[in-house]
Amino acid sequence: MTPEARIGIILSQARIADRTAGAIPGAKSLAEALAEKFALNITDCADQATENGGHRADNWDVALDEAGPVLRQLAQATRAALSCQGRAIVIANTCSASLATLPAAATSVSDLALIWIDAHADYNTPATTGSGYLGGMALAGASGLWQSGHGAGIAPARTLILGARDIDAPEAAHIAQHAVQVLPPDQLTVGAVQSWLGRRPVWIHIDWDVMEPGLIPAAYAVAQGVLPNQLQAILAGIPSDQIIGLELAEYELPSDPEAARAALALILDIVSPIVQRMLAS
Repeated sequence: MTPEARIGIILSQARIADRTAGAIPGAKSLAEALAEKFALNITDCADQATENGGHRADNWDVALDEAGPVLRQLAQATRAALSCQGRAIVIANTCSASLATLPAAATSVSDLALIWIDAHADYNTPATTGSGYLGGMALAGASGLWQSGHGAGIAPARTLILGARDIDAPEAAHIAQHAVQVLPPDQLTVGAVQSWLGRRPVWIHIDWDVMEPGLIPAAYAVAQGVLPNQLQAILAGIPSDQIIGLELAEYELPSDPEAARAALALILDIVSPIVQRMLAS
């Protein structure tokens, strides 16, 4: 990789169905910390949606319409990064950003596999959602189970959901029907992930609610989560030459500065080795 093509950070800095106040500042603080550590540039995807009302509990269709401009920016930035650099690092406020980034990656990279690391499957559709939350439909939309208007292309049979333990019954039915693989926290092993992945290129998405609650602030925490050493081992076991994207989402910035510093330090401890390998490859 030439210096001109050095990987940068794509940052989502606008509301994408946010229902909590900490996700946008959380994404910004994480992007700035990672950029400082590795001397990376930040491409800031934002628009007036940041200023128009902030977080609120609206229905998925209203949120999707509002998020249209920033989703298009995220898709364009992802395609540009993959075309120029061959890789992308995305830091997003919510998993809803994946409605744009994943289709952009899938149409840019042949035979793309996805490792979705999340306490939730996010595999609902407009017909099955109980909460109306757009983030709970993100992976299903990127996989073509419903039409978001931002594309699809993620193959369910090349999707591995890691750490999920809060899956709705309709989501479970979709997962079974489309042959998506799921590994809950007590079944995570480096060997299982490596065997599933093979030699395919992979996009890695991490929602921080996958972790054991209390370690990294996240809005939708679920008990009995993944521990830092588990996640570090999984990431370390993925060959760097296969990683074409790393996407980090749903870090909820705490109001206490000391808690924020501790959370960021733990996130950096987990992801810095994989970022370093991506930059060196």
